[in-house]
Amino acid sequence: MADTVRLRPLLEPDLDLLEHLHGGPDESGDFGFFGFRNPGSLRRQWADPGFLGAEGGRLAVATYDDGRFLGEVQWHQVFQGPASPCWNIGISLLTAERGKGYGKQAQRLLVRYLFAHTRVNRVEASTETMNVAEQKALESVGFTREGVLRGACFRDGAWRDMALYSILRAEA
Repeated sequence: MADTVRLRPLLEPDLDLLEHLHGGPDESGDFGFFGFRNPGSLRRQWADPGFLGAEGGRLAVATYDDGRFLGEVQWHQVFQGPASPCWNIGISLLTAERGKGYGKQAQRLLVRYLFAHTRVNRVEASTETMNVAEQKALESVGFTREGVLRGACFRDGAWRDMALYSILRAEA
């Protein structure tokens, strides 16, 4: 199947949709709302220091043909040993764009991007154990389920279990 999405740097016209995506429970979805944010904080982060850095970043998920904003992918550095950095990734899509296969494509593209442009050997992702759709998406990209992190994520007044996944450079 040909890619219908691409990753690109976030542009100023994307910022209103990005803030809308993270602005409240209606757009963030069942597994993506962690409380209200300071309005304008994403716009300020975009301006300085920006969304691409040595310890992590954000890219827009956009339609392949015209570059229309569909959501974002993110990554940040975590350590599994004192000198063993890896990336932890996440994805957020606009409500109207979910369930169309864009998330799988975007996560596959992000894994390729990170292994092509950074020296890490491991990319990991975690999702609530109740988020079956995301677990299936990660598995279809080639991630391996490693286990459950009990009571690891606080959302909506409760501690929730998280399924941990990873993919190694040699597996991508």
